[in-house]
Amino acid sequence: MTNFKRPDGRKVDELRPMKAKVGVVPNADGSAMFQFGDTIAIAAVYGPKKMHPQHMQDPEKGTLRCTYNMLSFSVTDRIRPGPSRRSTEISKITGWALEPALMIDKYANMVVDVHINILQANASTRCAGINAAAMALAHAGIPMKDMVSSVSIGKLDKQLVVDVNKKEEDWEEGEGATDIPITFTNNGELTHLQLDGKITTKQLKEAIELARKSCKEIYEVQKEALKKVAE
Repeated sequence: MTNFKRPDGRKVDELRPMKAKVGVVPNADGSAMFQFGDTIAIAAVYGPKKMHPQHMQDPEKGTLRCTYNMLSFSVTDRIRPGPSRRSTEISKITGWALEPALMIDKYANMVVDVHINILQANASTRCAGINAAAMALAHAGIPMKDMVSSVSIGKLDKQLVVDVNKKEEDWEEGEGATDIPITFTNNGELTHLQLDGKITTKQLKEAIELARKSCKEIYEVQKEALKKVAE
């Protein structure tokens, strides 16, 4: 369905304009901003530092602790500040998406804290947060096997599309929402996949390939931002 029209005029495999910047929080050990269109995420990394309380320490490896938070002014209808079920779930998922790329075993009994704040939300916030967090971890000097990139694939009617925005998310809800956030390392290892909705096995395979291609584009934006700060 190549003539499929998206609400904002993008092609089915076209990402929104992206921006990325490293070193945006001066007092953090590492920080970054990542933007998909109107969705803006900032991540700040603190650590590695001694894990407190002591009973939570892992003598074999370090702990990655992610905290995802949508600021109350990030959406049109002001949201209640503080943790929610959704933010707790996304915090855990973010850690699972990032950890396979980290050499966290070097930091026994220690913790690396990653704080992700969504400044502005127009869908795909968890993916923007993962992209910002990966860059912030690299900026903090945490040893990594590879960079991590994340994108959401949606289904509008029967058409798969890359990097859904809020209008498309609302459209999906009317049709029986299908939202698939996916994360890859640059060498193609899948670190995270969620499926909310219904999809055939064939379309899921197509969605994974669409995401793999898009994550290569995202990686180039992340890499350029990290290169700038290294110069």
